[in-house]
Amino acid sequence: MAEQVFAELIRKEQLKEDIFKFSVKAPSIVREAKPGNFIEIRITEQTEPFLRRPISIYHLDRENGILEFIFQVKGKGTQILAKRDVGKEIDIIGPIGYGTFKYDDYQNIAIIGGGIGVFPLYELAKEAKADNKNVTTYLGFRNKDFVVVEEEFKNVSDELILTTDDGSYARKGFAINYLEEDIKAGKVDAIYACGPLPMLKAVQKLAIEKEIPCQISLEEKMACGLGVCLGCAVKTAKSPKDAPQYLHVCKAGPVFNAKDVEI
Repeated sequence: MAEQVFAELIRKEQLKEDIFKFSVKAPSIVREAKPGNFIEIRITEQTEPFLRRPISIYHLDRENGILEFIFQVKGKGTQILAKRDVGKEIDIIGPIGYGTFKYDDYQNIAIIGGGIGVFPLYELAKEAKADNKNVTTYLGFRNKDFVVVEEEFKNVSDELILTTDDGSYARKGFAINYLEEDIKAGKVDAIYACGPLPMLKAVQKLAIEKEIPCQISLEEKMACGLGVCLGCAVKTAKSPKDAPQYLHVCKAGPVFNAKDVEI
């Protein structure tokens, strides 16, 4: 169950010019959180910006009760958050999200992510590897300047396939192309994805065509994170055209069966 905590910022790292990793002491959230959950952060005590910011959980250090999250500076809220000093507290609600990654029924799992969408996948890869699953991770970035957390994923994957669109680093092309090759070779039992919408649509289409179980983590604007504002609705795949039905990413998700949603 989600709860509000005032978590001390114990470590702050700048991974890229606009990307930061925060480590906070939040044992109660860490104890309950699962791969795929997210948190809602209040940026300031002032009225502006008023709404909390939803941020995916990157890593759970369950032994020490430390939660790590990574975010990109995009607007006023994240600009303020990036300036938070070590030793200060951060107002966090979490863990949030009923839909989480589930891999118990599969042995050979494929984890695919793109851009800043790779961050919610790290804890999944780490826990699946610890549970003796065969983990192949496919990460795609625009070019070498955008590559992050490569070594971290390498340490929690049996194989890491990293691509750049322009071939400036690692393999050239799109991560999904290499995933498709492994599917054809019979190496994949289930797929788990998070990233840009075009990538998710392509992964969803591929998984349905090949009849491979697939879960996708969706990102939507979440003003409340509790299903009250109704701002993060996603259409269900089986909705009648004349009477569309919706699920809310913050409550039913953020992880969904790829067959269940229309993206």
